[in-house]
Amino acid sequence: MFNAIAPRYELVNSVFSAGRDAYWRHRAVELAAVQSDDEVLDLASGTGDFARAFASARPRRVVGCDFAHEMLIRAASGSERIPDRAAAEWERSGRHALGGERARVSHWVEADALCLPFSEGSFSIASCAFGVRNFVDLDAGLREMHRVLRGGGRAIILEFTCPASPVLRRLFEFYSNRLMPVAASLVSGDRSGAYRYLPRSVVSFIDAEQMCARLTSVGFSRVSATPLSMGVVTVYAAERT
Repeated sequence: MFNAIAPRYELVNSVFSAGRDAYWRHRAVELAAVQSDDEVLDLASGTGDFARAFASARPRRVVGCDFAHEMLIRAASGSERIPDRAAAEWERSGRHALGGERARVSHWVEADALCLPFSEGSFSIASCAFGVRNFVDLDAGLREMHRVLRGGGRAIILEFTCPASPVLRRLFEFYSNRLMPVAASLVSGDRSGAYRYLPRSVVSFIDAEQMCARLTSVGFSRVSATPLSMGVVTVYAAERT
């Protein structure tokens, strides 16, 4: 399914988030407080937007990981690209754009997020954008993130959430269940059913309180949830002590 939607994946994300996806990724990177000696593992990287956002913050290295081969082909082909749209968003908001032209992702690895080919304590940041809700076993994926982090390392997860406001929630559910599946399938040309599954997976996923509890249950501490865009997305941060 993810291989099938790879060719127009970034286009669909941009169109159906009204361009806000770039801001969400860069706000998550900002909350990660990336340092020059950090080593970042980005899980469920897709075509690499989140990994490139981390690379623009100039850590020591960034490794992108995904199990969809066609996604990784496109990620690798754009691995030296820093999205101009994201930089412009930061400049308009009065902040400096992260990084520069030479920022790049160090490696791309084809692997399953539930069984990572990295030893314990290999990274100081483990990230995932809009991927954990697709894990067949959420707890197994979170445990793997915890395992590959060294002491003091942090997990940064960006994921959709349903807004708390009843009115906004009804609008969000209508958009996800009725409008987006049809429109995104037309824009992408997808026949796999991905855009019937993906929008509906958003409204059926656990809420922020439950997600924080799951992070705590697998061993993370100092767990926090930062809502963005009126609660449409949430950035979760958690630490391995």
